[in-house]
Amino acid sequence: MNNLSFKTIVDEKISENHLLNHSFYKAWNAGELKIETIQEYAAQYFNHVSAFPRYISGIHTNCEDISIRQELLENLIEEEKGKENHPELWLRFGEGMGKTRDDIEESKAIQETTELVDTFMKLSRDERTHIGMAALYCYESMVPEIAENKIDGLKKYYGIDDENTLKFFTVHLHADKLHRQVISELLSNLCDSDEKKKEALDAMNEALYALNNFLSGIERVYC
Repeated sequence: MNNLSFKTIVDEKISENHLLNHSFYKAWNAGELKIETIQEYAAQYFNHVSAFPRYISGIHTNCEDISIRQELLENLIEEEKGKENHPELWLRFGEGMGKTRDDIEESKAIQETTELVDTFMKLSRDERTHIGMAALYCYESMVPEIAENKIDGLKKYYGIDDENTLKFFTVHLHADKLHRQVISELLSNLCDSDEKKKEALDAMNEALYALNNFLSGIERVYC
């Protein structure tokens, strides 16, 4: 399997399991979710957002290639640096939807939320760098389109159009277009054998299942 065919298989797998195909996001984009459901989604998803920098740190720690570590470091700095770090931007989104910071930070994780964080933590801490990179790519490759759809739905159906509430999504709409291009190239370079390619695809299956299952969990508990 050459790198071109591997990339095609990777992107087809993501397309087939894209989060925008999930009924929860379809309901969001049709204005069918109650505002209370989005509030609880915001509280649950904060667990993933706040853990995300540590996913990147785990991949960085186990990577021997300094050029790849430098790319991961830039990503990590974007996630955590300054007063407008990404967990902070998510908290602002939650506040804009009507949740308090205490509600978000103290909300008890449902089973599917715990499984999502545990899955990404496990994959990102794997000593085989291509495993964590595969999980990172399958997530970040979907983010720009998801962010765009969320912004559109929030504006059209929920009257949310202030910059402070939407900034998490506007930032990711632009930043992750570059991230997915860079990470795609890194993943292809790391997967220099059929064995590694298979392992990366297996890791992506785990990550994609956990992400979709999280949304199913939100539906199960809050819809």
